Amino acid sequence: MTLVTVRVVMVTQACRFALDPTPAQARALRSHAGAARFAYNWGLAACQDRYDAEGRWWSGAELHRLWNAVKKTDPALGWWGENSKCVYQEAFRDLDRALREFIRSRKGARKGRRLGFPRFKKRGRCRDSFRFCTGAMRCGGRTVTLPRLGTIATHESTRKLARRLENGTARILSATVSRTAHRWYVSFTVEVDRAVPERHARPGSVVGVDLGVKTLLTAVDDHGGVIEVEGPKALRAGLRKLQRLGKAHARKQRGSANRAKAAQRLARHHARVADIRADALHKATTRLAARYETVVVEDLNVTGMVANRRLARAVADAGFGTVRRLLSYKTGWNGGRLVVADRWFPSSKMCSGCGGRKPSLSLSERTYRCEACGLVLGRDVNAALNLRDLAASGAKRLNACGGDVRPGSAGQPPAKQEPGTAQAGETGTAAAQATATPAADTHIRSHHG
Repeated sequence: MTLVTVRVVMVTQACRFALDPTPAQARALRSHAGAARFAYNWGLAACQDRYDAEGRWWSGAELHRLWNAVKKTDPALGWWGENSKCVYQEAFRDLDRALREFIRSRKGARKGRRLGFPRFKKRGRCRDSFRFCTGAMRCGGRTVTLPRLGTIATHESTRKLARRLENGTARILSATVSRTAHRWYVSFTVEVDRAVPERHARPGSVVGVDLGVKTLLTAVDDHGGVIEVEGPKALRAGLRKLQRLGKAHARKQRGSANRAKAAQRLARHHARVADIRADALHKATTRLAARYETVVVEDLNVTGMVANRRLARAVADAGFGTVRRLLSYKTGWNGGRLVVADRWFPSSKMCSGCGGRKPSLSLSERTYRCEACGLVLGRDVNAALNLRDLAASGAKRLNACGGDVRPGSAGQPPAKQEPGTAQAGETGTAAAQATATPAADTHIRSHHG
């Protein structure tokens, strides 16, 4: 019997629950969301006025002090006390973060697409959300307790998180309430003591994963076993209904109650498509991370692929970027590692038998035929074999990924972090790991989506 050594590390993750509010609580949720939207717009207008006069804008802390001075003297703001003070404070922090990220994007210090200047939020055209960072935030049974909102029922049990809170192995940092389609959700940002194994349950196991639009995931392990996961293609399956609901919404008169109902039906369908896709991706990535110590994937240019009008819908329906994000932390949680092949690695054009390369390979060619050694193999299986063999070459490079998706308890800007978890120390992009510095073991930050 092999004993598995584990260590307890502090992980920051999110626990999301669907709410079941009463009509009075639903009105309070909408009121808090409207207050957050108003505070954001109020702060943005104040920043624009100051920039026109002085060439600089207010910081988040300065906006909060200015708001505290104005809200008690302006009769038009007499309603501010109906909502929690955290809603306004967090809205100003969000605005401050948006302005700073805009400057970083202008200077080229921020990865990703170029950001525009923050825009005003319009009711019905932006997502309803707000955040609490202080106050009573608890959960138990099938309920959650939030500041000023009290105890709200949930659609699912919160007992697992409640036990961790009672045992002292978890601590709630903040709570973000948001609305998707017709349903309200609360997402707790929690510091959790997580038991992470020192070694994977199957040390030495390797799998290469090729992503595609025909088959969502084709993987080949170190024993030659082939794993194929058919994607649900939720968008494609529900496209006709989506078109019908979109046309019905467009035909309704603007501002009418029927148009609002049609918009809710359309939003519910979009939410269902997203939930089906997320469920399939979570199941596939959890299986890979639990079974294999080393998982090798491609560094796909998803933005460029979506720009292709013939592939955009299929690529978006597959969720390539989500697969890599989920594997980045799930491999670390299981004591494994994620290796990301270089973007220019010719996994599809290279023969897995002799290493020969084809100068070009069209997407319509689903079978790889090597003219040098005569190998005939499925295109996706051949690519997965090449990715699997890449792990044995030792060519790896840690590549910093983006910041935390959810802001911390103080609403600070997201910090750059290495993909996956720090204790794995080998998660990253295949190319040159020699320049990478192993991450610390004392505090690990990752997210559970």
